[in-house]
Amino acid sequence: MFTRTNLNLKAAAVAGLALIAAAPAFAQSGTKNGEWRSYGGDLGSTRYAPLDQINGGNFDKLEVAWRFKTDHLGPRPEYQYESTPLMVHGVIYCTGGSRRAAFALDAATGELLWMHSENEGARGQNAPRQLSGHGLAYWTDGKEERIIYVTPGYRMIALNAKDGQVVKGFGNDGVVDLKMDDDQEIDLVTGEVGLHSTPMVAGDVVIVGAAHRSGGVPRTMKNVKGYVRGFDARTGKRLWIFHTIPKPGEFGIETWLDDSWNNNGNTGVWAQISVDEQLGLAYLPVELPTGDYYGGHRPGNGLFGESLVAVDLKTGIRKWHYQLVHHGLWDMDIPCAPILADITVNGKVIKAVAQPTKQAQLYVFDRTNGQPVWPIEEKAVAKGDVPGEWYSPTQPFPVKPPPYDRQGIGPDDLIDFTPELHAAALKAVEKYRIGPLFTPPSVSTLDGTLATLALPGALGGANWPGGAFDPELHNVYVFSQTAPAVLGMVPPTNNRSDMNYVQGSASAGVRRTPGAGSTEPPGADGPPAAAGAGRGRGAGRGAAGGGAAGGAPGGGSGEGGGPGINVQGLPLLKPPYGRITAINLDRGEIVWTTAHGETPDNIKNNPALKGVTIPRTGRPGIIGTLVTKSLVIAGEPGFFTTPNGQRGAMLRAYDKNTGKEVGAVYMPAPQSGSPMTYMMNGQQYIVVAISGASYSGELVAFKLPNS
Repeated sequence: MFTRTNLNLKAAAVAGLALIAAAPAFAQSGTKNGEWRSYGGDLGSTRYAPLDQINGGNFDKLEVAWRFKTDHLGPRPEYQYESTPLMVHGVIYCTGGSRRAAFALDAATGELLWMHSENEGARGQNAPRQLSGHGLAYWTDGKEERIIYVTPGYRMIALNAKDGQVVKGFGNDGVVDLKMDDDQEIDLVTGEVGLHSTPMVAGDVVIVGAAHRSGGVPRTMKNVKGYVRGFDARTGKRLWIFHTIPKPGEFGIETWLDDSWNNNGNTGVWAQISVDEQLGLAYLPVELPTGDYYGGHRPGNGLFGESLVAVDLKTGIRKWHYQLVHHGLWDMDIPCAPILADITVNGKVIKAVAQPTKQAQLYVFDRTNGQPVWPIEEKAVAKGDVPGEWYSPTQPFPVKPPPYDRQGIGPDDLIDFTPELHAAALKAVEKYRIGPLFTPPSVSTLDGTLATLALPGALGGANWPGGAFDPELHNVYVFSQTAPAVLGMVPPTNNRSDMNYVQGSASAGVRRTPGAGSTEPPGADGPPAAAGAGRGRGAGRGAAGGGAAGGAPGGGSGEGGGPGINVQGLPLLKPPYGRITAINLDRGEIVWTTAHGETPDNIKNNPALKGVTIPRTGRPGIIGTLVTKSLVIAGEPGFFTTPNGQRGAMLRAYDKNTGKEVGAVYMPAPQSGSPMTYMMNGQQYIVVAISGASYSGELVAFKLPNS
């Protein structure tokens, strides 16, 4: 039984706003007319706005213009608020609250105009992707305006953008049930599929992906398959479907040995999708199949797992693909939107697509045909020892650009603030397997190897916020974290799974974090060393906070499946623990890197570091960047104590050419969504979602003081 709430507080004011029929924009050109019409700013997910009223000379003077608390948009407050608002015609559109309400605000004052909420009962409670998600989408034909979003229960809703009322002619009374017409049987209440990213609207097509629960301890290998579909934006009718796990007779089925395509699921597109309307192509970043760390039930490379796939926007027909990880065993599924960028390489103009990844590698392709811009070499990788596992003998390594974060763990990567700490770190890893990128998970035994320490871990590197692209400098700006995962494999106990092996620890049996859909405050409740614990898909514990309680960064498992490793309460690895990197796509080179985030309190105050001077360490977490005419802007992913004694985080600005910090303003909680910016009544605003620990979700808007 579904119940629906519509609250229209200022429909007349919204209706009075003139519609502007905008011409199609180049995908990589950034925002237009001071607005922010899609999740990534434009269809190419550049997160670029050509605005400069707020700049390095005045960023420190920013003040709060308005704030909007989301506590009463659901039955309980939300502590993991990850939405990015849209701004169209002077109205903010966003999702918020623990029931994922859609709402509209006055962009100048933050006044609530309307709110729409769906109470999905048991279906919503069983959803693998709960809370407010990452936002919503906007569609217009120049006359009519609609807001389209996906509920936790995997239902697509179309609303009139002027008053928040459902569009009766869309689907069934304004609703398309996404668990139906999906070329497979899905239980409408308990079927394990959902979405927390936004639909992608391009022209009159709405593209919807699929997300699942954490795959460290999957209930079954035969999970729902994460197919991708295109719908008519006017009627909600299904236009096409792309089978991310091929069916008989389809391209790629030969990569699923022993007919394993039939017995495996997942392989969804839970990240944001990007579109080039001029080429008529949609770019799908696909995750890996069931399960995240054991693939013995899916021998073969398994297309289209962990592949970037370009499909025809209107038909869904595959045009090209490239698999970034063969037969994934590390949960390195592609987590974020591909970035569309027109670049110049050796004098040749290339329509490129740049894909940030958890493995801290930026893969760059010609987006017209999928050819790598720079060579990608297949290199031999180690084979593991998990019984029944199938191992790919090689993995793809781009020649350029270089990795934007550390890959693999060796003795030189361990903490070395003092010789004593380094010696203790060497001792701490004796029971673990360490090695380069793609070192496989280990069977966990008490008298042997406890687990593999993998770097980057399942949270990245980069994660769901992805990166930003500057069409002027041709630089990609991406935040990444240095947080290892503890990958031990054990047979499941108590019939928790039909897999032969699942993630866990021999010392504790099978362990599982709250995982996807958890409503617990991020980062604050874990043990001090568990800053990395949680789910990289933006729906589990720790994703927004990255150690929001001051935990030791980089010390926890990417999935919570093993014990946190620390050295006298300090991170196992060297800093920086969080960084922003600028990568020039014309040259395939790193331009600058800066540690992002103040050193956590528990590191500053650790007795083992008394008398030791350390530079700013940066902070782990999952955050997005925004680039403007002169700045790269990002909030910190964790709490710290400011010099004046306030507990909170900073919104920081960097010179986009050099990486030098040029300003910072205080926020009462960490950034947990991604920042956006717009112009309204001659003033530039920056809006960011914040939350974490005991601070519930809030949108905060900054602007310069009135002159």
